[in-house]
Amino acid sequence: MADLTLEQSSRTMIRHPDRFFIGGEWVAPSTDTRIDVITPSTEELFVSVAEAKEADMNRAVASARATFDRGEWRRLGHAERGRYVKALGDALRARAGDVVRIWTSEMGVTRMMGMGALHIALDAYDQYAELANSFPFEERHPTKWGGEVGLLVREPVGVVGAIIPWNAPPVLIAYKIAPALVAGCTVVLKASPEAPASAYFVAEMAERIGLPKGVLNVVTADREVSELLVRHPDVDKITFTGSSAAGRRIASLCGERIARCTLELGGKSAAVVLDDYDVGAVAASISGTARVMTGQVCSSITRIVVNRKRHDAMVDALSAEFARIRVGDPFADDVDMGPLAMSRQRERVENFIAAGLAEGAVLACGGRRPNDLNRGFYIEPTVFGDVDNASTIAREEIFGPVISIIPADDEEQAVAIANDTIFGLNASVFTNDIDRAYAVMRELRSGTVGHNGARGDFSIAFGGFKQSGIGREGGREGLLPFLESKTMILDGRPSHLHG
Repeated sequence: MADLTLEQSSRTMIRHPDRFFIGGEWVAPSTDTRIDVITPSTEELFVSVAEAKEADMNRAVASARATFDRGEWRRLGHAERGRYVKALGDALRARAGDVVRIWTSEMGVTRMMGMGALHIALDAYDQYAELANSFPFEERHPTKWGGEVGLLVREPVGVVGAIIPWNAPPVLIAYKIAPALVAGCTVVLKASPEAPASAYFVAEMAERIGLPKGVLNVVTADREVSELLVRHPDVDKITFTGSSAAGRRIASLCGERIARCTLELGGKSAAVVLDDYDVGAVAASISGTARVMTGQVCSSITRIVVNRKRHDAMVDALSAEFARIRVGDPFADDVDMGPLAMSRQRERVENFIAAGLAEGAVLACGGRRPNDLNRGFYIEPTVFGDVDNASTIAREEIFGPVISIIPADDEEQAVAIANDTIFGLNASVFTNDIDRAYAVMRELRSGTVGHNGARGDFSIAFGGFKQSGIGREGGREGLLPFLESKTMILDGRPSHLHG
């Protein structure tokens, strides 16, 4: 393997990049149009995959629709579907090294971080396999207006279109398809054109475990054809992770036909630093998480709100921590942060850095391309001080390792600044006082709030307030969006309720 180029090695992991996985088979595309995937650390071709057109998307949806309507999948017992989900997770676990190599090659996540984070994806398959046995898919209720037996049953929502972004495909695929499959849905998984290989690999593992044909269908498409999936009348639900701009478009299209949707969107997450907490400890914590996926994380803490009297100390401490971050080859074990995922993403980050300078923020650390890396989409981790919360870099999701430090006069103003955003995905409160932490956390309008760090737990629930999304992923809350509730009122007790 060491003697192979990245493109050659990708072929050893992805057997059918020139095809789509539809109806349990690797089928030829309707055209010969391809999408080239570039490795961000080398700017070399990683793999070239087929690009889905309208005919291909329609074929994938037709497969999922026929399987849901006429197949046995939704009629299987939940436990049996759970066994397939567990088997899929186990198959991916056995090939963890390949999963991470693809992730690193496609978007530049460091290999060490990928190996550490992959358990989040694998846990999803295990957790939903367990929920298949413990979740109350049928509940008995007393009846008040006639009938002897009232049942609340939860049935699969139907055909699901799952649209995956490029930053963390192994994790986000897991938290969409695992609950959908346990619920009894069939899925069209639409991979990102920038990072499709992870979805191909999941399809191969689904084929390997014998997942019934048509239950999972995988295609790669750009925006126009992806919109066809959202509009398609045979798709009952869309589950999407990506930008808030794209989420607004998807929500409007789903609204036109009252299709279900869950949206996990952007963030501009704030940390509120109370006066009793050491700024050096804050800086070490933020430095440890800001480098993850080179800041291309929707829930990344990118605004630090601190008392004005401690602002300069916070800037100095975080700048010192960022200066120690080792940027370089994401396959190297001694590297802390790899490149940004694409050339256009680096240009986007650089434009935001320029906007920060133009609007009067103080560049305290970073802000440039590393001098010793002349190939790859690298950027230095960057700290801005004296940031106005109304400025561009404090309002817009940069999706890169750029931190804004914002002064506040007191705790009340700090909370107000943290909440003064269209987003509400993640937040943190730094204090040694548990009761103060709880009180401030309750005031923050955010789907997740961590104490003394950027925290999150998909096994409980993940999602956002305001324009950070609709619905939740992970845990029991993440299963509910793939189910429809049906009330059944009977004049007698069905046989399965006897005994």
